[in-house]
Amino acid sequence: MTHTVEKIGGTSIANTDIVLKNVFLGNRKDKDIYGRAFVVSAYAGITDLLLEHKKSGKPGVYALFASAESKWAWSDALSDVAEAMREKNADVFGDHPHKEIADAFVVERIEDVRNCLIDLHRLCSYGQFRLDEHLAAVRETLAAMGEAHSAHNTALLLRQQDINAVFVDLTGWRDERKIPLDTRISDTFAKIDLTKELPIVTGYASCEEGMVSRFDRGYTEVTFSHIAAVTNAEKAIIHKEFHLSSADPKLVGVDRVRKIGETNYDVADQLSNMGMEAVHPSAAKGLRQAGIPLWVRNTFDPTDAGTVIKATLETSSPRAEIITGLQSIFAMEVFEQDMVGVKGYDAAILGALTRHKVRIISKSSNANTITHYLECSRKALKRAAADIEAQFSSAEITMRKVSIVSVIGANLDVPGLVTRASGALYKEDIQLLGLNFLPRNTDLQLLVADEHFDKTIVALHAELVEKTEVKKTDKSLQTAA
Repeated sequence: MTHTVEKIGGTSIANTDIVLKNVFLGNRKDKDIYGRAFVVSAYAGITDLLLEHKKSGKPGVYALFASAESKWAWSDALSDVAEAMREKNADVFGDHPHKEIADAFVVERIEDVRNCLIDLHRLCSYGQFRLDEHLAAVRETLAAMGEAHSAHNTALLLRQQDINAVFVDLTGWRDERKIPLDTRISDTFAKIDLTKELPIVTGYASCEEGMVSRFDRGYTEVTFSHIAAVTNAEKAIIHKEFHLSSADPKLVGVDRVRKIGETNYDVADQLSNMGMEAVHPSAAKGLRQAGIPLWVRNTFDPTDAGTVIKATLETSSPRAEIITGLQSIFAMEVFEQDMVGVKGYDAAILGALTRHKVRIISKSSNANTITHYLECSRKALKRAAADIEAQFSSAEITMRKVSIVSVIGANLDVPGLVTRASGALYKEDIQLLGLNFLPRNTDLQLLVADEHFDKTIVALHAELVEKTEVKKTDKSLQTAA
């Protein structure tokens, strides 16, 4: 039997009625409902409460527990998580008896974790035990709770529709084994009959490698990709709250953006680098190696097939597919006159950035200058710069905030691309601060002032996407005539 493995994001799974109607059911009946496995994220906002807010950094249970300044604040925060979960249960089930089952599940998990953390806190009050040696395990345990909650609820909800849904808990709850991820997946799915059962799988999977430690908040997509590869799925599908489009519709305009019908994993990787993540890079790698195509579909537009991402894509017409970028990043320029012809400078700079967990987006260099474009806090940047200055006392380091706008496509071998891009900026009176275009022809990066970010995306989209579309249309009309 061929089957699909599908992943539902936190925003989509939180829209219970829509995801039930558009994704789980649709026009399917009887046996057509099966032959699928669903991996679900935590409901939107829950993981922020458990760990820390992804964007603002506001501390959640984990951050409060790890902080020496807040001895018991984490326990109150854990109670807040329980309340948020119960509120979601009420939203999903209303007065249905399944609400009591869902609430009992929350209480059991929350209180078990609370007791575990209390015991750990007490243990680490003795000098022989260090809290920081256990924090990675604490983070994994807390993260797992969000996906367990949403997957358990979803399985209950589907049973109300007379669907034989199975809650598949990969979180390792009360499982003392430390086993590889693929082993846990294969052992679990060996017991599932996909022709008669609809598995609802936790996006977190316990494994000896450590999911959160390795993949941070992208662990659900890595779980999803491994399930697809291990079970030899025909295709993988991600349900998001938007189409994969040529630019942000809110910025460029809904009527001007174009849906990307098909592309390849090179484009997906470039999107991840620019913060517009279609799929986590590690998940994309697993699917690419397994030769499994990935479909990105809009939960709120079920009649549209979405975008397919393939391992290879033969494109006869080079084109710019997506205009996106990162705003308010740092450009750190290291100038050293003695750098010319001397090895070691680049490695030392990379070492400092790595130590302070600074994410490198791009870099450029010439004879005596190395510039890195970085996404990080100003605090981390200053610490990295101090390390570099300590190692190269005569180096001059300058830092400024800039934006990178990226033109992305499976094949950017477009005649005059750079000229057209720089010309579009010139017409809008936008100063081009730098440009990077590699021979692989998948990504053209343009560096502009921070305040010109939105304007640059609009200008490049108009020139490289919209005008190209018009020319194609005109040619086809002429041919038809």
